[in-house]
Amino acid sequence: MDADGKVLGRLATRLAVMLQGKHKPTYTPHVDTGDNIVVINAEKVKLTGQKAVKKKYQSFSGYASGRREISFAQMLKRRPESILRLAVKRMMPVSRLGKVMLRKLHVYAGPKHPHASQKPEALSF
Repeated sequence: MDADGKVLGRLATRLAVMLQGKHKPTYTPHVDTGDNIVVINAEKVKLTGQKAVKKKYQSFSGYASGRREISFAQMLKRRPESILRLAVKRMMPVSRLGKVMLRKLHVYAGPKHPHASQKPEALSF
């Protein structure tokens, strides 16, 4: 799937549904029926409204004063793949099965990826 020009939330929702297998008639909540997904051009994802200026990502190390905050613009420069990965992760079930499903998501900042030999089909929505 090409993330070029796509809105982050709408793309993440679509990816979470496909990773869980909810788009298939054989969907069962306790069985992993989802697909492997390769996302390219993650650095070209966009946000609507003022979110590109106001959105912050937080992390906490567990130590006193270990809370870190990074803006969307900084995250886009440093790790553009993690923006999409975090958005999808927060839409997945919080369980062992959710972690297994999330491993089937492969996100790349640019247009190149090492999965060409698997012959991925282009998805659009």
